[in-house]
Amino acid sequence: MNVELSFMIKKMVSVLLMPWGIAILLALVALVFLYRDRVKKAKKYLILSIAWSLLISWSPFANLMIVPLESSYPKLKDIPKVEYILLLGGDRRKRAWEALRLYHHIPNVKIITSGYSLHDDISDAQKTANLLEEVGIPKDKIRMQELAKTTFEEAKEMRKLVGEKPFILITSAYHLPRAMMVFKKEGLHPIPAPTDFNYPHESGIFSTLQGKELQKTERAWHEYLGILIYKIQGKI
Repeated sequence: MNVELSFMIKKMVSVLLMPWGIAILLALVALVFLYRDRVKKAKKYLILSIAWSLLISWSPFANLMIVPLESSYPKLKDIPKVEYILLLGGDRRKRAWEALRLYHHIPNVKIITSGYSLHDDISDAQKTANLLEEVGIPKDKIRMQELAKTTFEEAKEMRKLVGEKPFILITSAYHLPRAMMVFKKEGLHPIPAPTDFNYPHESGIFSTLQGKELQKTERAWHEYLGILIYKIQGKI
């Protein structure tokens, strides 16, 4: 199977396994039963869909999901002298601020941007590099990993470059636990630098149907699912 097609199929399946995807699937099942005049079954699945939607967008549930991930590693304060900073692909505009902060504390450090692009002619690594240049980081201080599509592939690429040398690993706080497990499994020595924290918001009983809470649940769910799949595959 074509590599890009395989990657797209994996992405599509992962969407269906996400909390919001599950809610939509439950609603579609209810619709199927309704068209078959099986009203009782339809009602059950519709209630499940509504209840699930309320739960995954409820602040206490979202915090319960994401806080254990984000509390795994504290913000990097004692900044070591290293040769490389690896900035993982993802939300570049939030993650890049941490790279900029650390860059100004470490003499002669180089920043490695990472990220593949499936639909765009410009890779995520290139887009991040462009952003870093815009905020004043010299082009010769930036390297790119443009072929890595997953965290596992990013670790493989980094292994070729640094071997056993320590380096700083920047990614979102919720993604860092999985990333650290993957990189350590590859025999690397990453120094965690979490960023893009999802701070708890209102957590009352009526704090549901909130988009920002659904986003937290989705992010956390994606990580737990990723950890499970990577464990099954022996990647962590």
